This record gives sequence, structure tokens and C-alpha cells, in this order.
Amino acid sequence: MIIVSYDFHDDKTRRHFAKLMEQYGERVQYSVFLIKNSPRILRMMILEIDLKFKTKIKKTDSVYIFKLCNGCEEKVARYGSATHAEELVVYLN
Repeated sequence: MIIVSYDFHDDKTRRHFAKLMEQYGERVQYSVFLIKNSPRILRMMILEIDLKFKTKIKKTDSVYIFKLCNGCEEKVARYGSATHAEELVVYLN
């Protein structure tokens, strides 16, 4: 699991960053996304952030990318409307 948290002072930059994150994962809070843990996805996402946002990030802005190992991911506690990472499997007879 990869967790991306961000805060941009500029509304336009924040909206564009959110649209980029929507391509990679699921929004769980206003400025927090959960992304499937994949080395390829992480590389692509960081490359795209570097290309599109590196020059736009100001001292008042922040982007955090947390990569959780599989063992750590199993220890994440979810409450309320939090969803489980496992996909629902339905068997039809």
C-alpha cells in the first residue's frame, strides 16, 4: 500500500494534483490517497509528479509518499467507512 498525502496553497495546483492521484488510486480523505503497492506504479507516479509538479511546489506546499511493506500493511487498522484492500470475490453457480 502506498499512501499519498498532500497540501497545496494554490487551488489550481491542488486540483491538478488530485486529478493525477485519481489515476493511480482511491481517495480516502480530501488530500489523502491509497494506491496499490507496486514498484512500477510508484516509479511512474513519482516520475509524473517530478515532471508536472516539481517546479510548482512552493515552501508552503507539501507532498508525502509513504510506502508500506506487506507486513506493515497488514497492521493497518481501519475504522468507520474505511474499506479493506482485498477485492470482493463473488462466486456464481
